[in-house]
Amino acid sequence: MNRKVFLFIATSLDGYIAQPNDNLDFLSMVEQEGEDYGYSEFVKTVDTVIVGRRTYDKVLSMGVDFPYADKDVYIITRTPRPDEGHVKFYTGELKHLIETLKSTKGKNIFCDGGAEIVNELLRNDLVEEFIISIIPIFVGDGTKLFKDGRPEQRLDLISVKQFDKGLAQLHYRRPN
Repeated sequence: MNRKVFLFIATSLDGYIAQPNDNLDFLSMVEQEGEDYGYSEFVKTVDTVIVGRRTYDKVLSMGVDFPYADKDVYIITRTPRPDEGHVKFYTGELKHLIETLKSTKGKNIFCDGGAEIVNELLRNDLVEEFIISIIPIFVGDGTKLFKDGRPEQRLDLISVKQFDKGLAQLHYRRPN
């Protein structure tokens, strides 16, 4: 199996993944019992998760156990820390990590944020597929999903899904 790097993420209509102070409250406006917008099916296709340290810390600060207990997790950080079970703190070059992971057998690789990690992957043309959920709100300020300074990358549209709460999910693939 050829391992692919996926970005599966939610953003406001104006392109923010978080409001100021890493506030994620706007995401709750599309919460609906029994609806996870394809996330549980998607996560079955991956065995490796890459997360930035700030995103990791944010998840832990929410008082929940860090998900992905059955996955290899790489927390991208500048500060060395000892690994914690299946969670590895990685301080090396992100491109090297991706190349190493892709050279081994396994399922797909999931980038779960944050913006710095996403943009480093884009600068190096390392994301093959994008599943982007658009939340129907303009938040006006915060953490932008896509930053300037990356190369142009054309994508093929795979699908568009519309959901009852107004969320639109776009699935793109980088052409081969």
